[in-house]
Formats: sequence, C-alpha cells, structure tokens
Amino acid sequence: MIFFVFLYSLFKTITMDFNFEGVILAVCTFLIIGLLHPIVIKWEYYFGTHGWWIWLVSGVVCCVCALFVASIFWSALLGVTGASLLWGIGELFEQVKRVEKGWFPKNPKRK
Repeated sequence: MIFFVFLYSLFKTITMDFNFEGVILAVCTFLIIGLLHPIVIKWEYYFGTHGWWIWLVSGVVCCVCALFVASIFWSALLGVTGASLLWGIGELFEQVKRVEKGWFPKNPKRK
C-alpha cells in the first residue's frame, strides 16, 4: 500500500513539473505548415504567382509582430507563421514548375 502512495506522490510531482508549451507549439507548427501547403497549391491554381507580395507582406508583418509580443509562446507562434509564409513564396514558384512537369493540374481558365 505504501508503494502505491509513493507512486501517486511521485506521479503527482512529475506531472506538475511538465511544461506542455513546447509540445503545443510543435503541434501548432505542424498545423501551420500543414495548412499552408494546400493553400500554396490552391493559390497557384487560381492566381498563379500573382500576389506573391501578399505572402511577403504577411510574413514580414508576422515576424515583426513576433518581436513585440511579450509572451514567448505567442511570439514563437507568430515567428513560425511568418517564416512559413515567407517560405511559401518559394514554394509558390516551385509549384509553377511542378504544374509544368504535369505533377499538378493546370487551371484551364487562367491564362
């Protein structure tokens, strides 16, 4: 019986010392990258490379805002979002090459 009391107190002590912000940030990073990938594909399909500057402005704004946010978690999340948006510019131009290779469909309505 005393063994279970010891295990319970040990488990309670261990679980109270965990910091889940890193894990939550990792999941959010995974989701941001996972959401932006199909958005890049759809963007290229409907708009081509036009409007790449929107990705640039959005990415820079997120990165600059990350500098002024007091919370480390939200600052990191803004930084990850900004970096992913900036990375998306390169992926947008790479997507054009993938379409030319026939890996993705070309929009017949767009010239």
